[in-house]
Amino acid sequence: MVIAEKKQEGMRLGRYELGRTLGEGNFGKVKFAQDLDSGLPFAVKILEKNRIIHLKITDQIKREIATLKLLKHPNVVRLHEVLASKSKIYMVLEYVTGGELFDKIASKGRLQEAEGRKLFQQLIDGVSYCHNKGVFHRDLKLENILLDSKGNIKISDFGLSALPQHFRDDGLLHTTCGSPNYVAPEVLANRGYDGATSDIWSCGVILYVILTGYLPFDDRNLAVLYQKIFRGDFKLPKWLSPGAQNLLRKILEPNPVKRITIAGIKADEWFEQDYTPANPDDDEEDIFVDNEAFSMHEVPSDGGRTPGSPPLINAFQLIGMSSCLDLSGFFEKEDVSERKIRFTSNHSAKDLLERIEDIVTEMGFRVQKKNGKVNISSQLTHFNIKTSVISNINYVIYHKSINLTMCILMYLVESNSRAQATEEPR
Repeated sequence: MVIAEKKQEGMRLGRYELGRTLGEGNFGKVKFAQDLDSGLPFAVKILEKNRIIHLKITDQIKREIATLKLLKHPNVVRLHEVLASKSKIYMVLEYVTGGELFDKIASKGRLQEAEGRKLFQQLIDGVSYCHNKGVFHRDLKLENILLDSKGNIKISDFGLSALPQHFRDDGLLHTTCGSPNYVAPEVLANRGYDGATSDIWSCGVILYVILTGYLPFDDRNLAVLYQKIFRGDFKLPKWLSPGAQNLLRKILEPNPVKRITIAGIKADEWFEQDYTPANPDDDEEDIFVDNEAFSMHEVPSDGGRTPGSPPLINAFQLIGMSSCLDLSGFFEKEDVSERKIRFTSNHSAKDLLERIEDIVTEMGFRVQKKNGKVNISSQLTHFNIKTSVISNINYVIYHKSINLTMCILMYLVESNSRAQATEEPR
């Protein structure tokens, strides 16, 4: 365990002196640091343990550290060591000075094919190395590609990455994650996906933006955006060379079975031009990780979940739950027997369930409650109600018994309307 000391010239962290803040995020900040022994510059990612626990991203941080420990490649941001105190984690990372690839494209526009191909070669080198180590990034995008002082790329932000232990028995990953414009169609399909194949799709989106200056799939309406992704609906500018067009078509193939592999990309004629593979640095010493970094204990807070409270869901799960955004509706017939009704409410989950319980009890139904779920039954029918919390909104799912559900729905919507209409301004 280390103790950060404040000196007149700056904060001292072991042999590092911390300087200016390079950036800030939801659960910490990144500061410039200098090794006082060697004089070398580093970036120190400082994570607040309480914030990590509050945001329920403990596993994500542990995964990022475990992943970066495995990776020693010139096109991947290097983790040098991990220090910790009782309240903070300090990730000492390679200092990359050239900013994000996103900023370069946003300010200068598309790159010439020769320059774009060089960056794409480095990207594929880095991603291929990660896959060979059993690491699948799952959030490759321009914002997560950094540039060093010489213009070489560095893949960063492995917080959503997957390792072999994250695969299910079917050999596939099932967590829906990533960034909307870069996510592969099979990830959206929510039936399991291969991490390597989905990463390749994201690399294809990055290549398209590098060479054109804009995204291949883009729309303000998420449903329309995901429909375009699912169908592989994009246009190739005529001024792109035939070789670049051909490779983009092979990568942005919506069917993951038909999509080109990394080996296929490396053998592609357009890709091979002036290609010099990078050499990994696997022979270097192991990375030191302070055991205190993984010592994080849940602390009671008013905002924390209590036993039996509704589960938290993320944006992708919300999209998958919504019939207007569920992509399967574009391609599959709905089974009426499985139809569900969903709506949102401003009531707390507790109040919502109590209101529902009062109504259905008066209607002669039996009610059983457990772990945020309410089972309602009678001699003629049975259905259940489940609440999921998205920030401060309660998303309620009703199964079957449509007439009864509609009675409850209308009552709650009417109650919400009255509450909103009589709410006094703050």
